[in-house]
Amino acid sequence: MAPPAPLALSVVAPLAALAIAVALDIAVAEPPRRVHPVALFGSLVDPVDRSWSRPRLVGVAAAVGFPLAAAALAGGIAWGAALTHPALAVSVAGALLFSLVSLRMLREVTGEVVALTETDPDAARESIRALVGRDAGDLSPAALRSAAVESAAENLADGFVAPLAGFAAGVTVGLAVDPASALPLSLGVAGAAWVKAVNTLDSMLGYRSKPVGWASARLDDAVMFLPARATAACLAVAAGSVGTLSRARSWAREPGSPNSGWPMATAAAALDVRLAKPGHYALNPTARSPSVADAERAVRLVGVAGAVAVAGTAGWLAAVAGVIAWS
Repeated sequence: MAPPAPLALSVVAPLAALAIAVALDIAVAEPPRRVHPVALFGSLVDPVDRSWSRPRLVGVAAAVGFPLAAAALAGGIAWGAALTHPALAVSVAGALLFSLVSLRMLREVTGEVVALTETDPDAARESIRALVGRDAGDLSPAALRSAAVESAAENLADGFVAPLAGFAAGVTVGLAVDPASALPLSLGVAGAAWVKAVNTLDSMLGYRSKPVGWASARLDDAVMFLPARATAACLAVAAGSVGTLSRARSWAREPGSPNSGWPMATAAAALDVRLAKPGHYALNPTARSPSVADAERAVRLVGVAGAVAVAGTAGWLAAVAGVIAWS
């Protein structure tokens, strides 16, 4: 006996939206910057990045208000599209999710930096600014490759796995509350937007030198706890060696962040290379620094790990939808 048509649509719609988002990422990489939701969000956050008489109070308000506003807007757009036509809702949700995740661009920029370390290190130092915030002016080619690999692993968590996790969480709540409606799709998009907004706030404000970013940094630490570790698992599966997680565990707490060390350490273990930030940490410290071939393998590893994350998200959504559809 098949489930009612509205219910069948509601459980298939999130999977279709996920497929659209992944297809667009593969085909397009990124929306144009002038209309990119994350870039527009950043322009709204910019005015907060200044001195305040009560910076922590302002920071708390920003950490609470901006992500909620982003989630409400994204979810509202998806809901409004559903009122027009279910197929439009799926297309709009897929396009919105696409704008909130990034895998192809991450791999392309990392690959460009890696190639330049061999042919034009000065150009590599310039290009790596798109990946890392550290000063690259004095970095050797090997150190540049290390920074690129570290950032690719960390940004896989921040820019791809975490929004997918937010999408999956929102869809799950929506299916539990009202599966035969547009709620699962709308909450899924809202969840992805909320996570992406939290991460963007942290990347803009979450520095020790900026008291206004204290709340954003702490919120991001909490939000990224599971996605960072899920990303490490995806990297281990992509490497074909779950045992790399046990090796990575001993280095994962070396970086100052409670989360970023997990995907970076797992990448170091999977590639069997030393990934280091001078004066701060060294992951897999007894191994060699990454060669060009090692860094190219890292780009491929991140791509496969991203595919593992998509498969895991789809599997979770299908399982939840199946349980609810037949309950």
